[in-house]
Amino acid sequence: MPADTFDPELFRENSETVLNRLESHLADSSIRGLELIDPETLTLAARALMTSEREKIAAFDEKRLDAITDLYIRTGIQVHSPGYMGRQFSGVVPLGGVVDFVSSVVNQPSSFYEAGQLPSVAERIMAEELNRFIGWEPDSFAMVTTSGGSLANLTALLAARNKMFPGFWSDGSPSGDGLPRPAIAVGADVHYSVSRAAGILGIGESQIVRLPINAEQQICLEQVRPALAAAEQRGLKVFALVASAGTTSVGAFDPLDGLADIAREAGIWLHVDGAHGASLLVSDRLRHKLRGIEKVDSVAWDAHKMMFVPAPCTLLFYRNKEDSLGAFQQRASYVFDEEPDRYTELDSGARNFECTKRPMIMPLWTLWSVYGPALFAEKIEYLCDLTGEIHRILLDEPDFETLHRPEANILCFRYRPAELPDDGVHRLQVAIRNRIKIRGNFFISKVNIDGVAALRVVMMNHQITAEHFRMLLGEIRRVGTDLLADAR
Repeated sequence: MPADTFDPELFRENSETVLNRLESHLADSSIRGLELIDPETLTLAARALMTSEREKIAAFDEKRLDAITDLYIRTGIQVHSPGYMGRQFSGVVPLGGVVDFVSSVVNQPSSFYEAGQLPSVAERIMAEELNRFIGWEPDSFAMVTTSGGSLANLTALLAARNKMFPGFWSDGSPSGDGLPRPAIAVGADVHYSVSRAAGILGIGESQIVRLPINAEQQICLEQVRPALAAAEQRGLKVFALVASAGTTSVGAFDPLDGLADIAREAGIWLHVDGAHGASLLVSDRLRHKLRGIEKVDSVAWDAHKMMFVPAPCTLLFYRNKEDSLGAFQQRASYVFDEEPDRYTELDSGARNFECTKRPMIMPLWTLWSVYGPALFAEKIEYLCDLTGEIHRILLDEPDFETLHRPEANILCFRYRPAELPDDGVHRLQVAIRNRIKIRGNFFISKVNIDGVAALRVVMMNHQITAEHFRMLLGEIRRVGTDLLADAR
């Protein structure tokens, strides 16, 4: 094996080369969205960067590394640019990326204390720090990290199912005449991962109770009890109610306080998908949007969204620590100890799906340690204030239609000039979004609201100002006008 493959000096040289390019990338404040490249063209470009050597280890080629790095950066969504307004993953705080780089090199899986000592301790510290905002008893709750909110939602629902149906893990779903069928209740606008979880849990679409939502896209409290009663009449036993703290579509927050009272009354586990909006808890000014969070049974919280760390970094909180052990049952003597000690009590392997997982807590813990919670609170407040400002801008634009008052940093609207017929609204929004993506100046997304497409922006970058949004509106007008002219 060539001596330089693992050579520390070459590692330093390569790191400097990559870091110089990343520094230039971060310093670029130009407005840009996504350079969309045909997949076949990109595949050819990627293959051209691969060595043709197959019989022996190829000699290191610095130019090849440079070209790979440049292509990787160039083809990504430009999350640090003011033109990026499209998704819920953010540009990371640069120091968080540096710490993630360290994690990649030292390679410490964090499901077991002996393999990842500092990450295991950092998880416990961050659990304690963030629970101060949730408000549970310090000695009774638990937290595990998972690779994404989808997996956190699945894990929490597994724990809820096994608590109400303790024989499900070993015996499968209850069957037979007169036996209740397991079910979950969700808001009509819940994240699609919850429906996926139902399929994985062996529930099925027919056993998902979809709760009506109001004009603000929140679960309608007045209709929850009737919906649960109707489900019981159908022979369903609802074991969990899933609420959202920041829906993916419009950023709506379900009324957690009232839902918690209903869930407790019905003996149902209340899980909150707070992947997007739980981070508002760190802001004194915005925390009220999650009023009642201390009453729920579990919370999924994506730090890689509104806490601006590398993805994935999801925190799954349980109000009762015993419940965190209920999701999985396993026997594996090669990793699980029969008699836990002060070291293995920090293991999370028995409480999360993953055996090998990245020490994803390290960037978050480091940023919290270096800068403190105000870093997150100030950025979140700026982004939510900015979203309120652009909503007010839209209200003064006669050719745009606003669809909701933003609760956080997500806003949906439509370009709707006076001459546009109702049956053309949907097609025009889709076409505008696609054309803007191809043009590459801005990156926005779309969503269907009441069956009709809308344009959607997510303010995740603190470098965006109201003026940048006005520039986006100008781009939308130009594109929309061209599309309507082409259709005539």
